[in-house]
Amino acid sequence: MRMSNSLRYKLNTATVSEKLIAVNVAVFLLFFLFRTLAFLFQFPGDFLLEWFVFPKELGEFLLKPWSIITYAFLHSGIWHILSNMLILYFSGIYFLNYFSGKKLLNFYFLGAIFGALVYMLSYNLFPAFSGLGRSYLLGASAAVMSVLVGIATHIPHMKIRLLLIGSIKFWWIAAFLVVLDIIQIPISNPGGHLAHLGGAAFGYVYARQLGKGNDFASGFEKILNWFGSLFNFSSSSSTTSGRSRRSNLKTVHRKKNTSAGTSYTSTRRNKKEEQEKIDAILDKISKSGYDSLSKQEKDYLFNAGKDN
Repeated sequence: MRMSNSLRYKLNTATVSEKLIAVNVAVFLLFFLFRTLAFLFQFPGDFLLEWFVFPKELGEFLLKPWSIITYAFLHSGIWHILSNMLILYFSGIYFLNYFSGKKLLNFYFLGAIFGALVYMLSYNLFPAFSGLGRSYLLGASAAVMSVLVGIATHIPHMKIRLLLIGSIKFWWIAAFLVVLDIIQIPISNPGGHLAHLGGAAFGYVYARQLGKGNDFASGFEKILNWFGSLFNFSSSSSTTSGRSRRSNLKTVHRKKNTSAGTSYTSTRRNKKEEQEKIDAILDKISKSGYDSLSKQEKDYLFNAGKDN
């Protein structure tokens, strides 16, 4: 029971970027388990994967339109997913200090979509790709680059301390990865690197527009309500959580004498103060992310959850 409560607590308090990482890792493990079974029983192991990767041909995409999203949760190997999830984790920490979880999902999903469109357009436009056979896009790199470049655009001069290097400005990191993608286009995986650049371009443009007060992707957030049960990112969800906690707080009152009435009033006051503190902590999470809480606040929220 204690382990179940602890796991539920971690899931409820995980940031949006941490939940995205969890989904990516879970999908990665499931597909590689399927590949292992395919190898052991000697049946084709890639036929399932082909339904979720993004194709370069428009006609094939129309047969599986969901692939423009699902490809961003698939990875070809350990290093592929490890590098993407590390970048997402560390950029997500800074991102959620300045933007909401919904905005992070906007950057992630729309960056993936824009990266996929750049990939398809490139394969059907540039002569370098003419004559090639079937080709597919997979990986979260375009989505991750959108998040990274987005927050780097918002806080370009924020200094980040890196091992063996020391302090370095945020925009330097983003610029280095963008240049690395450009350099590698004629060397290997050109379509993938172009998709990365598409995600990065979207992240830059979107962050610049947000800085001007223009949220052109606000309509997309309505679609993200589908993910409301998985991603606890909005202040409204925090308010709802506070209301649900408040409804679960019960006191028993037996009116025997004046002292009993005093005890009941005191209990009600204590419960009200406790709920106000919980609401303040939840508001802090919605504005600055779970990592902004102190150890005392995390412990208090966890203990309050167990009591309820």
